[in-house]
Amino acid sequence: MSIDATAVAWYAVICGALSAFAPSFGGRLLRVAIGGAVGILAATVLPVVRGMMGL
Repeated sequence: MSIDATAVAWYAVICGALSAFAPSFGGRLLRVAIGGAVGILAATVLPVVRGMMGL
């Protein structure tokens, strides 16, 4: 099973952009970094979860 780098980048950009507007974390740069990390994690784990579910 391979990981689609485009999907990883897409989730990182989307989550980073959305987290830029979340006021509960530190500065804007920190929120973007956290959102990007969450997006990368989500895009990396999703294929594994789908494979375990047989999808």
